[in-house]
Amino acid sequence: MGPSPPPSAARPRGRATRHWTEPALTGVTGVCLVAGAVAWWSGARAVADLVWSAGTVAGLVPAVVWVARAVRHGRTGVDLIAVLALGGSLAVREYLAGALIALMLATGRWLESAAERRAERDLRSLLEHAPHTARKRVAEGVLTVPLAQVAPGDVLVVGPGEVVPVDGRVVGATAVLDESVLTGEPEPAVRGEGERVRSGAVNGGEVFELRATATEADSTYAEIVRLAEQAVAAGAPVVRLADRYAAWFVPVTLVLAGVAWWWSADPVRAVAVLVVATPCPLLLAAPVAIVSGLAHAARLGVVVRDGGALERLGQVRTVVLDKTGTLTAGRPTVVEVLAAEGWDAARVLRVAASVDQYSPHVLARALVDEAHRRSLEVPPAVGVGEEPGRGVRGVVEGEAISVGRRESRAEVPGWARAAENRALVEGAGVVWVGAGGTLVGAVLLKDPLRLDAPRTLRRLRAAGIDRTLLLTGDRPGPARDVAAMLGLDAVRAGQSPAQKVSSVREECERAVTVMVGDGVNDAPALAAADVGVAMGATGSSASSEVADVVLTTGRVERLADAVVIAGRSRRIAVQSAVGGMALSLAAMVVAAVGLLPPAAGALLQECIDVTVILNALRSVRGTERRPDPGTRDLVRRCQAGHVALGEIVDATRVAAETLSDGDPDRALPAVRRAEAGLRERLLPHEREEEREAYPVLARWLGGPEATAALSRSRTEIERLTHRLTAHLALAGEDRPGARAVLRDEQIPDLRRCLYGLHALLLLHVAQEEENYSSLVG
Repeated sequence: MGPSPPPSAARPRGRATRHWTEPALTGVTGVCLVAGAVAWWSGARAVADLVWSAGTVAGLVPAVVWVARAVRHGRTGVDLIAVLALGGSLAVREYLAGALIALMLATGRWLESAAERRAERDLRSLLEHAPHTARKRVAEGVLTVPLAQVAPGDVLVVGPGEVVPVDGRVVGATAVLDESVLTGEPEPAVRGEGERVRSGAVNGGEVFELRATATEADSTYAEIVRLAEQAVAAGAPVVRLADRYAAWFVPVTLVLAGVAWWWSADPVRAVAVLVVATPCPLLLAAPVAIVSGLAHAARLGVVVRDGGALERLGQVRTVVLDKTGTLTAGRPTVVEVLAAEGWDAARVLRVAASVDQYSPHVLARALVDEAHRRSLEVPPAVGVGEEPGRGVRGVVEGEAISVGRRESRAEVPGWARAAENRALVEGAGVVWVGAGGTLVGAVLLKDPLRLDAPRTLRRLRAAGIDRTLLLTGDRPGPARDVAAMLGLDAVRAGQSPAQKVSSVREECERAVTVMVGDGVNDAPALAAADVGVAMGATGSSASSEVADVVLTTGRVERLADAVVIAGRSRRIAVQSAVGGMALSLAAMVVAAVGLLPPAAGALLQECIDVTVILNALRSVRGTERRPDPGTRDLVRRCQAGHVALGEIVDATRVAAETLSDGDPDRALPAVRRAEAGLRERLLPHEREEEREAYPVLARWLGGPEATAALSRSRTEIERLTHRLTAHLALAGEDRPGARAVLRDEQIPDLRRCLYGLHALLLLHVAQEEENYSSLVG
């Protein structure tokens, strides 16, 4: 059997009915109030009373149903006061007051329904991704059978682009799999004969055979679907903000109305108290603030499913984050290109991209994109062929080029061993480039941190988040690196979907918790959290289906925006409700002593409502500023300059490594190239940035202190560059006709300068990019 339909797939009948009954009720009560006013001004007082009483009854009947439903669930909400006020208005013939209350009640319920309506978490994407049939190898050939008929031991055929139907082990050929739907990791996994494969992975290579080790129901993907269903079913209902305050407001109102009736023996006074006590600040102001917050968030690309989710988001104190696709870009990019002697980084990348441009592999796309980013010419290749799990081969300008994995039996030169060590330490992947059967280069790739991730974490801390946790299926090394760079409080790596759910529930027991993720494997954890946030622009639709909040722009910084908006909206909602109730209490006292008749009390209550609603509408206004087009164009030019200067940053490292080889004559040209690039290209660019871009950054980021560290690091870059120039002069570069020679005593200081420059440049450019991204992202 396939995964069962999720429990929320069918919309509850009552909720579907509310979609049209509450707007209809608002329309009926509004028409009755206006029609009665027209009749009254026309002199038809009896007709006016009749129409207003009809509007009162129209509001009273559903209000009684709402109160009965609340009592059946063990709650007594603000609707009880509305029922008493409506009934009392009819009893003492204060029909205008009753019509006003009915309209306010209907409008409040309509707004609240719009604010708190929960989207169906139907997990359609999870179910659509799951296969329903499998191709089974039998004696007669290959037969397509229902997935429910697959048993352990059956041999299945999985074609290119097909989803692995059940858990099993590879038979025969190597399998190249895209497991991102399960782990969130973008890099394809290579599985050899006999290795385990999990259902839900996508075949990214050639046809392979799989020996089933589990039935469909016992396989990995079915477990993910079940976990998500269980988490959704376990979700607690949201208690209305209004009902929480009603716990004390209702008893106070009833006691005051009773005392007024007993003291004066006049039931009209009791009705007057109930009329001015009708909790419109709760029925209207709180939903208006929440709905306004939803509208504000939507303008920034944050889609919040309902008002209940926004309320909970405003109370969050713990944030749990997935790594891949959430804090990182979700796709590998080139971080460094290493070259053998006689080759340079640009040439290695150029020939590798020439062959890889014909491959659909995710790593091949990364190399080609980097070549284009560096404005390298990518010539066509001929005779291109791809061996799944090994790499791509072709001929570029008459030279045989291979890109991919290196032969394990081949002799590894010293520079290649250094590249392997660097990749291991940095948690990077390596793509080897060969020419004529010899290794000539290595390309290091990593899934980079999002530029807005550090700023997001700082803003979350400022918004009151006490604890941040990284929860990922990735390896511990890369996970710890990301957590350290962002200053997260804890990290849990190698987590399965079930472990993620367990971890999220554990955090929910301590504090209100938000879970942020982007993959199908995150869907159960998103559903288990108090608030699930999905990276909708770059993530899977399955995670978006179960999430309470969807970030549609692909920027994780929108999470901080959502938390800030939710907190502000909730504060305004509480402020409006409490302020309105305080004014209502004062009016209740005046009505209790007989100074405020019901109709006048209803009008006064309208004034109170207008006041608190205007205050509640403040939450629709944003406090953020948007850069003008000129500012954005300036920032984009600076970012483009960073791309062009990337080779100079690499040149400083290459020069330092060449100095370490112990051959000063070979090192001198490398030092010369690095110094010339720094002096002639990089420093003028940095001076221009400080002159034109830094004042703009300071204006948008809070003053000169925001760019002080950038200015200081630029000054240090210039100082070290001058130091390199002085070393070259000492070596004889400034003596025409003389042979320049690096002296032994210069080598240690030169090496320190170059390594220092490389590290400083990487940090400086990263800080600039982070600041620029806040203006153009």
